[in-house]
Amino acid sequence: METIQKNKLFCLLFVVCTMCISCNDKVEFSQYKTFKDSSWQASKKISFNFNITDTLSPKNLFINIRNNSAYEFSNLYLITVLKFPDSTKVVDTLQYKMADEKGAYLGSGFSEIKENKLFYKERKVFPKSGSYAVEIFQAMRKNGEIEPLNNLKGIQDVGFSIEKIE
Repeated sequence: METIQKNKLFCLLFVVCTMCISCNDKVEFSQYKTFKDSSWQASKKISFNFNITDTLSPKNLFINIRNNSAYEFSNLYLITVLKFPDSTKVVDTLQYKMADEKGAYLGSGFSEIKENKLFYKERKVFPKSGSYAVEIFQAMRKNGEIEPLNNLKGIQDVGFSIEKIE
């Protein structure tokens, strides 16, 4: 059992080191939040706080999702709230395709875990410098039902990233 834990730790360190080495200057912000038991509760909002200093250059904003084989759906509905330094809020409801017509998960990865880099805002120019926040909620429902799923199984991590446009 200890060998398995050591192998997991080694793999995690390897991935982190590889990501640090392979990072380029395009990425201005990147952060992930992990779900215990790979289950995203409907009441659980994911928040990312970031600072903007450049109000001239457009940036691409991404929501990054890591799902495993327990994910039961071919799509994903999210509600996002972008909070500006002056307390302005922009709310969006988003839908993303997570599997093809045959049920094969989209995204990258060789194991059962797939990573999807989903466009959130394309060519976004921030109007003011300061502290911003993005909140992300899952809004999945079963067909014909009004209430969201209490626990969305199969979502391991949710991330948010900002990249410069070259």
